[in-house]
Amino acid sequence: MDCKCNKEKRSYHFHISEVVDGKIQDVMSFNFGGHHDLAALAKLAAEKENLSDKHAKELMVGLRLMHHALKKYPDNKLFAEFLGQLNDFKHALKGK
Repeated sequence: MDCKCNKEKRSYHFHISEVVDGKIQDVMSFNFGGHHDLAALAKLAAEKENLSDKHAKELMVGLRLMHHALKKYPDNKLFAEFLGQLNDFKHALKGK
């Protein structure tokens, strides 16, 4: 996936709510930053992989958050093994 992402810092805020019995309950919120343009990545994934807009957004946000978290714990053996597999997946996605 050839994303024309520049290296400018971006900041995102995630707010997760859950609907229980028709009522919205706040579950968590957090900030996330990096140089990736999540909207551009989702659009490219939707186009290249023939994904729905919703699923492309879910995929790209999930990948970016997971990759970021795994890199923070390089000494965790389980994470280190999975990070290699995740990187392979990302490279395959970019190479299409």
